[in-house]
This record gives sequence, C-alpha cells and structure tokens, in this order.
Amino acid sequence: MGRAGIGDSVEGFHAVSAALAAGRVVTLNVEHRRLNRPEYTRLADDARRAGAHVAFVDDVRDGAKTSAPQGVVAECRAKETVTLEAVVAASDPAAVLVFDHLEDQRNLGAAVRSAVAAGFRAVVVPSRRSAPIGAAAFKAAVGALEVVSIAEVSSIPEALRRLEALGVWRVGLDGSGERSLFGFELLTEPVAIVVGAEGAGLHRLTAERCDAIVRIPHDDAVESLNASVATSLAVFEVARARGWVS
Repeated sequence: MGRAGIGDSVEGFHAVSAALAAGRVVTLNVEHRRLNRPEYTRLADDARRAGAHVAFVDDVRDGAKTSAPQGVVAECRAKETVTLEAVVAASDPAAVLVFDHLEDQRNLGAAVRSAVAAGFRAVVVPSRRSAPIGAAAFKAAVGALEVVSIAEVSSIPEALRRLEALGVWRVGLDGSGERSLFGFELLTEPVAIVVGAEGAGLHRLTAERCDAIVRIPHDDAVESLNASVATSLAVFEVARARGWVS
C-alpha cells in the first residue's frame, strides 16, 4: 500500500477528476461559485455517486497546498505503490523512468505527464531526500500520476542493481555524457531512463550503476536544461526509437 503523502491530497480540476476516476477520492470540497460551470457540477455528482463525501464551501484555498487549486480539493486514499518487478512489466519492452532525488514536486509532476504522453507507465522514486509526491506533483501531472505504476525504493543505486538483474539497461541523463541521447541504440531495449536532481544531477553511486551516461546536445548559450524538459526529450526519444509515436 502507498504511504501517507502519495496522492492523499489532490487539487486542480483535471487532477481531481483523474483521482476520482481511479476510485481514490474520499472527500471532495468544491467552491459554490464554480457550480455555474457544468463540468464542476458533473464532478460533484460523479463523486457523490462514487460514495465520496461532497462539501460545498466558499473558498478552498485555506485548506489547499498549492497556490491555485482551481476551486476544488479532494482528500484521497493514498496511491498504492508496486514492486520493481511490476514496473518492469508495465510495458514491453520495459520503459522505466527513475528519479534520482528530484527536489521540486512540480518538476516531478511535469516530467511524469510527459512520460505518460510518450507511452511510459512506470516510475521509480526514492523514499527519502527527494520531493514528496504530494498535491503540487499531482496538479502538475494533470492526471498522469494516476495511470503510472510507482515503485518507491530506499536506495536508487540498489534499485538500479536490481533492474540490471531484471534485464533492464540503465541509461543516465547528464551533461557530462560522451554519447548523445538522440539515436542511442539501447533505447529500443528494455531500458530505465535515470534523471538526476535539479542542479546536482546524478549522484555518484547512481551514475556508477548506469550502463551508459548520455547527454542532450544543446546550444552553449544555455548551461543546462530543466529536469522536466530533459525528461520530456528523453522519453519522447525512446518513443520515437520504438515507433510508439509518429
């Protein structure tokens, strides 16, 4: 079962709608003034039919965890986590996104949104010293976190060792990489794309457990790419190499 904090509070219309569709919403708070929009009325009706407690309030922002909850906040059952074996089995061949201690929830959510759009359905995150997967992450993911399998691990280097034993190639993203991401031959194989923290990049032990470190070529006028942007480019290059998108 997922620990408290993984999606137990969800905000924003699309994120809440996705949590409701996933059967996780327990309590739904909706602002009165939003009910002049039919999509909010339908959301409240759907939540009530699903057995959730629905409350209409003047303002949800006092209890919100993000700055723009869009008039709706849901308290939810925590999202269940899965094993590494399950994330490997989520697609064929395996396509796993591994986060090496991202610090910004919004980056994590945006990265997962891009990954799902590219066809990824599996994510590995550390249980300590990284951004929590909370309301800001779910809002930035715009529903994408509901459709991915999440494995939470105590050690990313150890998880990479286990992924190797499961037949998955480990490809780290870092500006120091000698090979370009684009056209890299391992992307058509069972692969884990490993994304480092904002600024710090991949930790040393994490990089040592990767089979290859690749870079994203870009103009020298920009020092580096945002973590979610780099992830987007990587997952879509995997999708392009595999013919998942055209």
